[in-house]
Amino acid sequence: MEAGIVGLPNVGKSTLFNALTSAGALSANYPFATIEPNVGVVPVPDPRLATINEFITTEKVIPASLRLVDIAGLVRGASQGEGLGNKFLSHVREVDAIVQVVRCFENAPGGEDITHVEGSIDPIRDIRTIEAELILSDLQTLESALPKAQRAMRGKDPEAAARVAAITALTPILEDGRVARTYTPANKDEAMGMRSLGLITTKPVLYAANVDETDPNGQGPLASKVREHAEREGSRMIPVCAKIESELSELDEDDKREMLADMGMDEPALNKLARSAYELLGLQSYYTAGPKEIRAWTIPKGTRGPQAAGVIHTDFERGFIRVEVYGVDDLVEFKSEKAIKEAGRMRVEGKEYVMRDADVCHFLFNV
Repeated sequence: MEAGIVGLPNVGKSTLFNALTSAGALSANYPFATIEPNVGVVPVPDPRLATINEFITTEKVIPASLRLVDIAGLVRGASQGEGLGNKFLSHVREVDAIVQVVRCFENAPGGEDITHVEGSIDPIRDIRTIEAELILSDLQTLESALPKAQRAMRGKDPEAAARVAAITALTPILEDGRVARTYTPANKDEAMGMRSLGLITTKPVLYAANVDETDPNGQGPLASKVREHAEREGSRMIPVCAKIESELSELDEDDKREMLADMGMDEPALNKLARSAYELLGLQSYYTAGPKEIRAWTIPKGTRGPQAAGVIHTDFERGFIRVEVYGVDDLVEFKSEKAIKEAGRMRVEGKEYVMRDADVCHFLFNV
């Protein structure tokens, strides 16, 4: 699963992507510095791995990872082909969630002027600009999908009937300027039809407010507007200063801690951004722990035991027998797996077990 980083040109989108992935030099200051999307794999900071390592000695610790896609900057009129409109929209359609970078600073650090594509700084206008283009694109999708679905429905195709119902329900929502994710399907069939349409505005959104280095915690008026907007629509906002994060990404751990203390920050904002994007995708982690490695494995929420085992190796899923499982909190309380077993807190679960976040697992299988 992937999260796409989107935004208008010159809002700091590629700078944040480079800091997240430690990808090197910053993009040039001109629109469409990103043309083809860059893909990065970002570790998801997880303090529970260090907690496990306090009680289980290992050779290496491997965190979960998140795939991020840096997508070309959008401009007004993208749905009509302006700028890199069609390419932008096709790339957004392929990701599972959207991280929208919103400019919440006036000038770049050092005082140099970075021209905003709209000529002034207004984060809510920027959010509305991208939202409007995505809505228009979705309306075009519905308009082209309806005749095809109606023809298939006449052939008694139940899936086509579900699509027609979804299109009929969603069209007035989008025409009213609202995104598709605000609509609650009337029934399972309509929900299935809605999913089959692949609309961009059904995707969950996280706002990354790119703030000035004098306001790293996003308490200023511009960032506050974005936070309030996100709260109203049930989304989340993470304040991030691309300049600070870029500098932090190049420091060793001691210097990083010193800089964070000087800035009044408890951790890099990109840590919070990565974790929030992970949650936005509906993902969670479970762990395996032994002398060779302690590792976080990524699964969608609601995954059952055999499918979770299959993330490690397909043989584990095919030959799944059971899983011995305990929580990280159990390890903190009892200090060792042996003590957890003796206290009766090591659970044995079968094929119907729904994995919990922070499970530590030993899978038993036979192939």
